[in-house]
Amino acid sequence: MMDRARETAASMTRRTLQRLLLVAVPFTLVVVGLVLSTSGGCAHVLPRLVPVAGFKQVETRLIILGDAGAPAVPKDPVLEAARKDAARDPAHTTLLFLGDNVYPRGLVREGDPYRAEMERRLDAQLAVGRDSGAALTLFTPGNHDWDAWGPGGWAAIKREGAFILEKGGGRAALEPEQGCPGPAVRDVGPRLRLVLLDTQWWLHAYDKPRDPTSSCPQDSDTEVLDALEAAITSAGDRFVVVAAHHPLATGGMHGGYFGWQDHIFPLRSRKSWLWIPLPGLGSIYPWARRTGVSDQDLGGVRNRKMREAFEGVFAKHAPLIYAAGHDHNLQVLAGKDAKYLLVSGAGYYGHVSRTVWTNETLFAQEASGYMTLEIEATGPPRLGVVTVQADGKASEVYSASLQ
Repeated sequence: MMDRARETAASMTRRTLQRLLLVAVPFTLVVVGLVLSTSGGCAHVLPRLVPVAGFKQVETRLIILGDAGAPAVPKDPVLEAARKDAARDPAHTTLLFLGDNVYPRGLVREGDPYRAEMERRLDAQLAVGRDSGAALTLFTPGNHDWDAWGPGGWAAIKREGAFILEKGGGRAALEPEQGCPGPAVRDVGPRLRLVLLDTQWWLHAYDKPRDPTSSCPQDSDTEVLDALEAAITSAGDRFVVVAAHHPLATGGMHGGYFGWQDHIFPLRSRKSWLWIPLPGLGSIYPWARRTGVSDQDLGGVRNRKMREAFEGVFAKHAPLIYAAGHDHNLQVLAGKDAKYLLVSGAGYYGHVSRTVWTNETLFAQEASGYMTLEIEATGPPRLGVVTVQADGKASEVYSASLQ
């Protein structure tokens, strides 16, 4: 009887395991398929980088950093490194912040209990220009500056612009201003033209300045594109840098590239400490992001329309650089129309996210830091990528002559 009972128990165990395998194997294959579909990017061996020598006499220097809107400490390592960098030659240096200047919902109303903290976050960035003596500090708007792309976005971006003008001492501005789409044009030094866009205007689903009721110089898609083309074609011999918050291409999460942890522990996208495994179910989130559930991602309908519109202009008149933030890492990519695409969205320490190497990637790193663009009296500009450690140590990890 005991032997028969053991046989029966063993048989039941085998049948149970077989049923589990019948469920688990297809389930695992589905999860693996979803992970592979959203964590792509080419396999890459980091090349042996040959640094480009620095210039002896710099006419114009641009320090490019984005998504710096929540520095946790009074002297954030990245902002402090940028301040020291700018202070080396302040008269020839312009600071360019690429949006998401105040996390999480932009500059809230006066009287709001969080107003003082939001002012501190924005002023920490203004202080980089003010304390270094930099000639000019420019901010472009990001989606978080527009009330986290919510219904109060237009009012929030106007508050932010007014604060920057008030506290900037005449050497800082939010451009484009007042929620206008731009482009705002700034000629910096004798050989550089900055063309600044508010890309959230294109993506915003709520109130924003639109023809025929706004006072913006351009307030329709056609007017923006015509003005963008004119800004590039009228630059003459100047190098043109188009700057905005949202990228045209990226190997980061906004481009649909997610890692295995995002599939297994999806709640960490909300809170970093939520290590709750949700395999299978967790893969729905990265898949939805890649297929266009949010206009903040490259897959979104409004985002695709905006990028196609810009690329139509750039195909006829290519700027040297299109610089953006949004993904919290450092990337240099070869552009299809703009010659180089920059993603510099790691503007305060520790605010970093995953990136992969795509076929267009020239350099990519998950690190805090910023980029520099230097221009001499003659010859091509020099691009540098600077990473910053917790102790404030800054290292140039990539450089290139932009031919």
